[in-house]
Amino acid sequence: MQINRLLEIVYILLDKKQVTAKQLAEQFEVSQRTIYRDIDTLSAAGIPVYTNKGKGGGIRLLDQFVLGKSMLSDKEQMDILSSLQGLNALNVPDVEPVLNKLAAIFNKNATSWIDVDFSRWGSDSTEQKKFNLLKTAILNRNVVNFDYYSSYGEKTERIVEPVKLIFKGQNWYIYGFCRLKNDFRMFKVTRIKNPTCSEETFIREMPMDIWNDPPDFNRRVVKLVLKIEASMAYRVYDEFDQNGITKNPDGSFVVKVSYIEDEWVYGYILSFGNNAEVIEPEHVRDIIQRKLEASLRKYL
Repeated sequence: MQINRLLEIVYILLDKKQVTAKQLAEQFEVSQRTIYRDIDTLSAAGIPVYTNKGKGGGIRLLDQFVLGKSMLSDKEQMDILSSLQGLNALNVPDVEPVLNKLAAIFNKNATSWIDVDFSRWGSDSTEQKKFNLLKTAILNRNVVNFDYYSSYGEKTERIVEPVKLIFKGQNWYIYGFCRLKNDFRMFKVTRIKNPTCSEETFIREMPMDIWNDPPDFNRRVVKLVLKIEASMAYRVYDEFDQNGITKNPDGSFVVKVSYIEDEWVYGYILSFGNNAEVIEPEHVRDIIQRKLEASLRKYL
């Protein structure tokens, strides 16, 4: 107990620079005499702590004192603080106290340089609540239950042991062991509905390479060649890899990209309206044409 209190006193002095024995005694619920004995113990251990009596006095550390500074370089200290800031932005439990203590130990400001919001622009609070639930389930190793809608609109009830939250291809996914399929699966978060976190916990090792033919993704991959008008430049550079973009003399673009072929791909192409044309492959071009004709008939 005394060792913990001694460490806490050092953290407080590093953070607040100066405190009174009375303040420390009240915080630790001990007598002021005990606090002064602690200060003597710290001094004997080589911690440069001293007291000033009278008005404005108190207990202080030497201004240039940094605990354990020699153990880590400045870059290593900042890397640690930056990593903790990232975890704190994700609302990982109990990170902020550790962040504040290490910032005090390293004598550096714990600058809040990152913030994370998993929800889409324009979405309501239920989207954020879904991410928080899934994140908590991953951290605590809780089994989750949810309704899942496939790309074909089929609804299934899933019981999943979630192990990782993944962002890929402009979408968020949960990777975990699906008890319905008895195998690891990738679930698109936007297709997860009515999620609940059970009290049941699980122990499961995650595969070494989750991108090695993910079981939910072994549908046919199609290589698309699209011609996209210049007015869509903001989407072209936002949504496609630079190496797959060729700019034409008239300002339009030829984009080469590979996707798993499903209804999402057709809808994605159609989202460009009349500003995109499928050049290859021919069968996708035909599918888009039929979909456009079917849409037109609804307005005739």
